Amino acid sequence: MFSDIFFHQTVTYTRTEQEIIDFICKNPGVFLTASISQLAERLGISDASLSRLAKHAGYPDYKGLKAAVTGALSGAGPAQKLQGSLQNRKEGGLYAFLSQQQVCLQKTLELIDRAAFDQAAGLIASAHRIFLHGKGASRCLAQLLHFRLNRFRKDVFLMPSGGTELFEDLNRLSDRDLVICFGFQKLPREDSVLLSHARQIGCKSILFSSRVYAAETSQADISLLIYRGEPEEYHSMTAPMAVIDALIVQVAAAMGDEAVEPLERLHALKQKYYRELPG
Repeated sequence: MFSDIFFHQTVTYTRTEQEIIDFICKNPGVFLTASISQLAERLGISDASLSRLAKHAGYPDYKGLKAAVTGALSGAGPAQKLQGSLQNRKEGGLYAFLSQQQVCLQKTLELIDRAAFDQAAGLIASAHRIFLHGKGASRCLAQLLHFRLNRFRKDVFLMPSGGTELFEDLNRLSDRDLVICFGFQKLPREDSVLLSHARQIGCKSILFSSRVYAAETSQADISLLIYRGEPEEYHSMTAPMAVIDALIVQVAAAMGDEAVEPLERLHALKQKYYRELPG
């Protein structure tokens, strides 16, 4: 993962340090161009907090950490360049919003681990049963996955958002199943319990997340990182839905005829009964 390059995973970082690491990993261009005071002001912390993180991570000082990132990244990538150009634009409304989604998609493409993505598709394709958990706005993502995978005739279940009913599905899990959950700005307590229980019984799990450090320290077997914007910005589901659709295509390729045949039967049913059930 990206943070492995600069931050030792054997070190236990404070909550504030985790937030800083997450910001640096998602915004290396901003980190490289901002002074320590500017970055501290943006994150709402002190200069000393940034200096302590650098030393905690094994660097002589903050400049040492910045030099390490500078050496690994030869300037800002395409996402940072695009974001910089957008900041100079005066257009608003639809154009600005859709342009920002382009930034989110580009950054997601840079952050996401391609090997992890392929592994996730393989797990979904081969899973005995799939249990999906989404809370709040993320529930629409779980519902989208449920709809798509159900078309492949996978045994897929949408778990309750919370409450004691969640334990009913927890009790059904086995080591042949797969759990998929979503934790973007923070991991819901339900997902923490779900991932912990899945790990204990040998059930594989996939986590969609937007926080680098949280994804790497979770108990999920596979974490897929998705960029949805800065903390103060409106967080759209454009990038997560795009990743899910790409994942579905990859799953279909992995399943082969096993995925195609149910879709062909579905099409045949629609053709057969289109007069009775038009549209």
